[in-house]
Amino acid sequence: MELESYIRDVPDFPKEGILFKDITPLLANHKALTEAIDRLHARFADHEIDCVVGIESRGFLFGVPLAMRLGCGFAPVRKPNKLPYKTHAEEYDLEYGKDTLEIHADAVNPGDRVLICDDLLATGGTMRASRNLIERIGGKVVACAVLIELGFLDGRKRLEGTQVEALITY
Repeated sequence: MELESYIRDVPDFPKEGILFKDITPLLANHKALTEAIDRLHARFADHEIDCVVGIESRGFLFGVPLAMRLGCGFAPVRKPNKLPYKTHAEEYDLEYGKDTLEIHADAVNPGDRVLICDDLLATGGTMRASRNLIERIGGKVVACAVLIELGFLDGRKRLEGTQVEALITY
């Protein structure tokens, strides 16, 4: 199955000059969504993952079913003030400014083998901030999984030393 055929290009969204990769056609198609989760599962089935961490919000869409298939728990990384319990925060750079991510202090146990999941890898800033948070609370990030990688933005460079798996690369 060509998963790429379920990704819709939306020009000039969310602003002029951006070609947005819309995953909603893939999410709407049971066979395509199942295929994506099956392929991610196949890549990590032998990694002995203890927890999948999904990045807000589209990382939740792939992270939860992947965690279920891997037989492990799921923990969210969210924007500030969205998690109700004690959190750790990580600030990271954007093209114009900064942003922050948070994770519950008890989201993973010390030594847990963690897989980070998101829909898309662009510059790698969000994924790196998530990796930093997980390591700060004692987790060991063994890999990062994404549906789509925008290879021309070199996000892998910011994740040096961590396995990155993408199902689709542009």
